[in-house]
Amino acid sequence: MALCSTYYYTASPISHLQPSIPTVNASSGSSGSTRRRRRVRTLIAAPTLMSNGHHTTDSHLRHVDSMASLPSGAGAIPRLNAVILGEALASEENDLVFPSADFSAQALVSSPEMYSEMYRRSVEDPAGFWADIASNFYWKQKWGEQVCAENFDVRKGAVSIEWFKGGVTNICYNCLDRNIEAGFGDKVAMYWEGNEPGFDDKLTYRELLDNVCQLANYLRSIGVKKGDAVVIYLPMLMELPMAMLACARIGAVHSVVFAGFSAESIAQRIMDCKPKVVITCNAVKRGPKVIKLKEIVDAALTDCAQNGCPVDVCLTYENKLAMDRESTVWKDGRDIWWQDVVPKFPTKCEVEWVDAEDPLFLLYTSGSTGKPKGVLHTTGGYMVYTATTFKYAFDYKQSDIYWCTADCGWITGHSYVTYGPMLNAASVLVFEGAPTYPDSGRCWDIVDKYKVSIFYTAPTLVRSLVRGGDQYVKRYSRKSLRVLGSVGEPINPSAWRWFYNVVGDSRCPISDTWWQTETGGFLITPLPGAWPQKPGSATYPFFGVQPAIVDEKGNEIEGECNGYLCIKRSWPGAFRTLYGDHERYETTYFKPFPGYYFSGDGCSRDKDGYYWLTGRVDDVINVSGHRIGTAEVESALVSHPQCAEAAVVGVEHEVKGQGIYAFVTLVEGVPYSEELRKSLVTAVRSQIGAFAAPDKIHWSPGLPKTRSGKIMRRILRKIASRQYDELGDTSTLAEPQVVQQLIDLADV
Repeated sequence: MALCSTYYYTASPISHLQPSIPTVNASSGSSGSTRRRRRVRTLIAAPTLMSNGHHTTDSHLRHVDSMASLPSGAGAIPRLNAVILGEALASEENDLVFPSADFSAQALVSSPEMYSEMYRRSVEDPAGFWADIASNFYWKQKWGEQVCAENFDVRKGAVSIEWFKGGVTNICYNCLDRNIEAGFGDKVAMYWEGNEPGFDDKLTYRELLDNVCQLANYLRSIGVKKGDAVVIYLPMLMELPMAMLACARIGAVHSVVFAGFSAESIAQRIMDCKPKVVITCNAVKRGPKVIKLKEIVDAALTDCAQNGCPVDVCLTYENKLAMDRESTVWKDGRDIWWQDVVPKFPTKCEVEWVDAEDPLFLLYTSGSTGKPKGVLHTTGGYMVYTATTFKYAFDYKQSDIYWCTADCGWITGHSYVTYGPMLNAASVLVFEGAPTYPDSGRCWDIVDKYKVSIFYTAPTLVRSLVRGGDQYVKRYSRKSLRVLGSVGEPINPSAWRWFYNVVGDSRCPISDTWWQTETGGFLITPLPGAWPQKPGSATYPFFGVQPAIVDEKGNEIEGECNGYLCIKRSWPGAFRTLYGDHERYETTYFKPFPGYYFSGDGCSRDKDGYYWLTGRVDDVINVSGHRIGTAEVESALVSHPQCAEAAVVGVEHEVKGQGIYAFVTLVEGVPYSEELRKSLVTAVRSQIGAFAAPDKIHWSPGLPKTRSGKIMRRILRKIASRQYDELGDTSTLAEPQVVQQLIDLADV
């Protein structure tokens, strides 16, 4: 097993109660003193006389000058098209968005030099780098001299990853008690905005701890102990993060199931992890629609009991805004109302101290075999990594109000709704409803109401808001926003530009993050204020992350290239195994390219060293020998001014092997026409090449998406192939009727 650099402790006292993670042994680069007020068409390294008569300085060029030292093979960049934060990014000709001098001056990482110094230490001395950060959290017992140990190479034995092993801590304590002891007890931990406008609530850190302790005490009273699984099937109520923290407090392993999955999906997860209890609520409203969650859980529990896996307790929260308890189907002896039992328990709960490598949670993700994969994350490394990525990727300040639109049923809700923010004592917004209900202005109404300063969302939502029109955005001020974020899939440049220009008023940097359920936290991400951004690029690796692009034979490629994205060494937030199936863990992630973690994603690196994610490699279409990423074709289609959204799949083609089949959603009010169809094909031909031209444009009033915004490409492939009898489960779709609409338009 390879060892990271050994780190030894000193006898000096450690301030474990400080919730803010310090910058690690790095000096700040110059932030510059002159702010440019007009668009810069071309930047060169020497001072230049502008047309308005003012001399410019090279203060912004510190980013360019230091690019050669960045860790991804970037070379010197002699001339760039660029704008500065505060200037509109209006056209395709502007490649770079530089942070303004004002933004960089207050940023946690304020220059490429500062990043480079921190990054270099993180890869040359990962044990020392991460141990310094970890020491700012509370540890009941410090880890041993060996901070990390790993084996990424299946040829050398079983794959294993360990960080801070022997260290004893508790993530709930670090999220709550530690912050209260540091003076943040009266700070709002969670704002809650209901589905219907006007319904809201909030909890301070002290109030949240009281509620968490009551639930934790109840769970203990029914026999839940360290290592036991608890399945949580809740919508975005405050009780969802509360339940996660309560499990963590007593050492139980939570498995949150997105409250949109079918009974069959829930049953699969229950039968795999065998929980002591299932936590749910009776119903939820999404937009105008009432969804009876308890009845879905009932069907799952019936299925489990019939298959020899009964669950004795179903703790049910009464969500009165959606359904009263009198209308709720009930099973005496198994079902318990949350409000009837939890408030009776004490508001103090003894912490279960756990080893850094003890399990924290299971999160099931889709697998190619159809059986969901139980991704297992452990406590210590995940805690340190999510807190650190949150702080730096969003340039977090204690005054920020942070809103991530993700559901806690997905990894983003674990890392960047619950744990990452609260480990930094952040004020987090939790939103129960649909982002376009009652209209497409709901997000910006919420931003203004709570003075949200950091807004983190998915490209799918951005594209749907583009379709709704700028007027829904511009009716609200959004002046509180200072950092935007993107997660879930590559964001195409045209959506990036709209997000930047319209939502952020051309003044907010966008943290376009790349990571996965398996990684626990960001691996490649911009750091606001540190370097210029390119629309659609995730830019550079986070501290400690060593990406590699390899070819089909596993040979690492240097410089400008495209290929398969792998990671060379472990990072603290990496998942440790697939629950109950370590062989599948190794086969899926470590055997394709021995010695590397294989992400399953395609990636390109441009001449300036920026990383561009091209989507899942299984989303690559092989057309007459040309390997074409679906994301690339989708981006070309969406660049057309009349296209709001596109999804591309491959279909069998008798000549080319595979053909390109594009589902296209038009901007509101634009009619279907053959002329427009040809114009869309021309857009792809001109941007990528004739070989990438879609064989079929399928008009789509909407796309089949889960309630989290994920496009169900499996369904699109079946529709494209006219295999309507093999559509499978559509119960997780936000709008199931879209499927029939697409079938009706198949030959239009």
